[in-house]
Amino acid sequence: MQPMRESPRDSADSIPYYEPVGSECELFRHAHEQRLPMLLKGPTGCGKTRFISHMAAKLGRPLFTVACHDDLTSADLTGRYLLKDGETTWVDGPLTRAVREGGICYLDEVVEARKDVTVVLHPLTDDRRQLPLERTGEVLEAPPEFMLVVSYNPGYQHILKSLKPSTRQRFMALEFDFPKPEVEYSIIHRESGLDKDQCKALVNLGNRLRELKGQDLEEGVSTRLLVYCATLIRAGVPIMDAARTTLVEPLSDDIDVKEGLMEAIWATFG
Repeated sequence: MQPMRESPRDSADSIPYYEPVGSECELFRHAHEQRLPMLLKGPTGCGKTRFISHMAAKLGRPLFTVACHDDLTSADLTGRYLLKDGETTWVDGPLTRAVREGGICYLDEVVEARKDVTVVLHPLTDDRRQLPLERTGEVLEAPPEFMLVVSYNPGYQHILKSLKPSTRQRFMALEFDFPKPEVEYSIIHRESGLDKDQCKALVNLGNRLRELKGQDLEEGVSTRLLVYCATLIRAGVPIMDAARTTLVEPLSDDIDVKEGLMEAIWATFG
């Protein structure tokens, strides 16, 4: 497994763009200073990952991002022995590297990982701030700069895919949602360069489609998909083609549902 690793940014211009919607940036900074782990909750594509990239750059810490999945094991996070040039060599996993380097380790959709993963996290989420490596016999002490952040989408959780209360209560938590229209419009315009009137129309359309969540759609259209759509339109792709490939096909395979989505798009842009 090759985790995404982002280095600290050197200038304000290179910090990933993020539009605050409340006090989340200040709360994150305090959590980092006080060595507290953090849980981010919110729907897909609402800005959780961008927020972490932004804050890691602002704090000047390397970021190790791991996309969790059903086959993710504790060894994938901590490390394992590998055969290299005829010799067995220990190779740190992303969590171990973050601890050694005083970085931020971000586990995206942590409930998708196997249960043994959360057990590994427990010593890092209390006053011990330790990472035991059974295979090497080490017990790593997390430096003050290290921070553990996990996220999940409550809308997708069920009894077999949820965080146990004993795990949830090890983290302070921030809840994310799609931005208010005026903020989302600003984000889409900033990210895509699309003209302001069309950005406003996209935001209005996005809110209409989100009203279908729980009826025809499992999940509302994300800010990420609205940015994708705006980017294609800005590049010269016909509006209806851009909307179909970003706001319809990713959301449903049902023919009737897709036709209903296209009708809403026609009503906005037709």
